[in-house]
Amino acid sequence: MALLGASGLPMGDAGDMEIEVLVVPDCPNEQPAVEQLRQALDDTGLRETVFTTRVITDQAEAERSGFTGSPTILIDGRDPFAEPGHAPGLACRVYQTPDGLAGLPALEELRQALRTGSRS
Repeated sequence: MALLGASGLPMGDAGDMEIEVLVVPDCPNEQPAVEQLRQALDDTGLRETVFTTRVITDQAEAERSGFTGSPTILIDGRDPFAEPGHAPGLACRVYQTPDGLAGLPALEELRQALRTGSRS
């Protein structure tokens, strides 16, 4: 029997998920990304899950991390919003959302990525 979070959704195993927010220095979307990620974790029953924020400062680090723009959210080392053909680089990131282009992924899409990641 699955445990349900406050939202009524099955709770994932928070201890098994590694989440990282990658940003460039002084990214204007860093704080909104962190707040949105915290909300999505809470909404999906992953309140106990912690995440880190890492500042990407050079092209070599961007390439090693698969960083295609700021902010990038990695779940277990994978970018759930990766788009084919986008090369790693130090830049702002634009996400395609149901409401158009934005500096963050849509909240519901982030929730879905976390649900998928918590079952991996």
